Amino acid sequence: MDRYDYIIIGAGSSGCVMANRLSANRNKKVLLLEAGGKNKSILVKMPAGVGNLINEKNQFNWGFRTEPEPHLDNRTLFWPRGRGLGGSSAINGMIYIRGHKRDYDEWAQMGLQGWSFADVLPYFKKTENAERGESSHRGVGGHLNVTSENPRNPLMGTFIEAGQQAGFPYTDDFNGVEQEGVGWYEYTIRDGERASSSVSYLSPVLHRSNLNCQTDAHVTKLILEHGQIIGVEYRKGKSAETVKVLANEEVVLSAAVIHSPHILQLSGIENPEDLKAANIDVVHELPGVGANLQDHLDLSVGCFTDPEHSLYQATKPLAKLMTGLNYILRKKGLGRANGLESGGFLKTRPELERPDVQIHVVAAISEGCNEGPVNEHGFAIHACQLRPASRGRIRPRSNDPDDVPKIYANYLDNEFDREVMRAGYKMVEQIITQDAMKPYVKGRYTPSYSLIDDAEIDAWIRAESETIYHPVGTCKMAPDHDPGGVVDKDLRVRGIGGLRVVDASVMPTLIGGNTNAAAIMIAEKIADSMIPV
Repeated sequence: MDRYDYIIIGAGSSGCVMANRLSANRNKKVLLLEAGGKNKSILVKMPAGVGNLINEKNQFNWGFRTEPEPHLDNRTLFWPRGRGLGGSSAINGMIYIRGHKRDYDEWAQMGLQGWSFADVLPYFKKTENAERGESSHRGVGGHLNVTSENPRNPLMGTFIEAGQQAGFPYTDDFNGVEQEGVGWYEYTIRDGERASSSVSYLSPVLHRSNLNCQTDAHVTKLILEHGQIIGVEYRKGKSAETVKVLANEEVVLSAAVIHSPHILQLSGIENPEDLKAANIDVVHELPGVGANLQDHLDLSVGCFTDPEHSLYQATKPLAKLMTGLNYILRKKGLGRANGLESGGFLKTRPELERPDVQIHVVAAISEGCNEGPVNEHGFAIHACQLRPASRGRIRPRSNDPDDVPKIYANYLDNEFDREVMRAGYKMVEQIITQDAMKPYVKGRYTPSYSLIDDAEIDAWIRAESETIYHPVGTCKMAPDHDPGGVVDKDLRVRGIGGLRVVDASVMPTLIGGNTNAAAIMIAEKIADSMIPV
């Protein structure tokens, strides 16, 4: 039975960082296990490939579905999650957002010492190479390249102008001193190529002799003896026999928001009632596993527009082929772009201390996040609630590791969430009707007319809203007095030795923005604490 000092489960946004940092000590043997493949496809490399990666279940995308959502007309929502090296950073929209500084100060106020914004800012700066240059809030020289370079559609600048006409401020840097306002996004792209965590952190160190990276390695169980995790069981390929490996020091679970709690559950670590219902023997009672699920629910207002302002033409087979060839042969054209150039962070009420709605502008309209583009020239303005009060749960379906867990997102379970989503819709309508936008709006797609009545708005949101891919919280970081906690401030699992969870599942509350940058920061911070000075 092979032995390693550290075993890392999951080569996603956080796991690749952990592999890089822990293997920097050449005296430590590190094993990185990833259930998916190597993700070498041109679709992963090319930023414009995001539309093909995220909209359907494929070799790069687990393509989960929620259980019927009671407050969304009992719809089952498509949940894309990255599979393979880089995890969701290999299929996401590449937008770089840290969240609001108050998000992290709240973590510290919960009793999580060391997680205030002042504590985490140095790690955000350490991770990044900001092409805009170094400042009090931005870093250079890090592994993760952050750029604002993108072929800019005039529509995107017009949105920013219309946002200011509607009374919203302009911000030059969503990751700087002030997040609130409309402006241009930055991206994890380097020289026209997706800068996933795999590309940024893992690929440069795969040559290390003390780092063993195994793909197509599906972890089925953690090995627990006398209150200590001593190893891992996994299958190399779907039909292969189970392999057991031992850890001298620690196992790091970085399998993300769905798989991290699911692996704990398959190992008998969770609420006894849920485990027994799935025919799993209870090994360690920890009720918070899988609970505290939070996600950004998104609404999308779609409008028809002129061909020159829409990406619809680029979605046709011949155009996609030409885009791909131009990118492969010359590394130019639309292949370098993600189509998500501008947006905003807005307050639904002026007295709020921070924005509670995020805007994404897309130069295309679609039927839904896994239904593909509408066969018309158009654009969409998306709005998501940043800090929902509703909480969901991940539950095991059975004791079979191949049986995907049940996802209960529980969107809009709280009246507060319904109020914020309603207000977010009204702000989008306010921007669309500004003088700057009027020449671009050639008709309405969804909703087919401007909704006024609150009940009508609520019904449309229930029928049309979707995830915008930012689930967190299912292995909650919490102080000892919180009965729902799964890990402590150092991300050690409660009551079990030799095991940490290091990924977005540990976030106690959802941050105000896209979650990839924060997942990388979390790994940098914890790896730093694990490496002897």
